[in-house]
Amino acid sequence: MSSSLVVCDRAARTYGHGVVAVVAVHGASGTVGSTSRVALVGPSGSGKSTLLHLMAGLDRPTSGTVAWPSWPGGAFQDPTRAGVVFQGPSLIPSLSALENVAFPLLLQGVGHKEAAARARESLDLLGLGWLSDRAPEEMSGGQAQRVAVARVVTARPQLILADEPTGRLDRRAGEQVIDLLLDAADHLTAGLVIATHDPDVAGRMKEIWRMRDGELQVAA
Repeated sequence: MSSSLVVCDRAARTYGHGVVAVVAVHGASGTVGSTSRVALVGPSGSGKSTLLHLMAGLDRPTSGTVAWPSWPGGAFQDPTRAGVVFQGPSLIPSLSALENVAFPLLLQGVGHKEAAARARESLDLLGLGWLSDRAPEEMSGGQAQRVAVARVVTARPQLILADEPTGRLDRRAGEQVIDLLLDAADHLTAGLVIATHDPDVAGRMKEIWRMRDGELQVAA
C-alpha cells in the first residue's frame, strides 16, 4: 500500500513584490506516494523546478501548504528523506566518484568508514562500481549523472526528485539514467518525480502532471 510522502494543497510561490512580482507556481495541488512514478512536464519557465523545490523542502510556499504526512510532525525536518538529482553537473571536481557519493553522508556526521562502505554499496548496486576511482573530468556526462543518482540513493531517501536529469544527455545515456532512477525508486520503495521535456521519459512513468504558466494539472 502506498503512503503519502508529500502533499501540495493549493501551494503557490511568488518571487518579488508589487508590480515586479512573479508568480512561479499558482495554487498547485497533488500528492506523491511511496509507489508514485510521476512525470512533471511542461515548457521551460512553466514552474516545474519551483514545484520540485517546494516538494523537496528547498523552498517554502508563499501561500497554500506543502506537507510531508509520513514524516514526524508532517514537516520537513530531515533533508535525507528527500533526494534531488539536478540537471547540470553537480559532482565535486576534486573528488572521485566514491568520494562524491560518500560526501553527503560525511556532512550528516556518518563516520568515514561507514560512509565509504555505503557509497561503494550504492555504486555497486547501480552497476557503477567500476567508476569508483574516477574523477568527474574522467567521466562522460551520462556517467557523471548516474553517479549523481548513486549519491542520492546512498542517503536512502523516501522521495526522489529529478529536475530534467536527461536534459544534457544523448538518447542512450538518458535512458540509462532513467533506468537507474526507476530501479533505485523500486529498491528503496521511494516515490519518484521526474521533471522532463522528453515525451519518451514521460511515457515510462505511471502519472503525468502538466504545468503551464505556473498552473498544475494532475492527470493519471
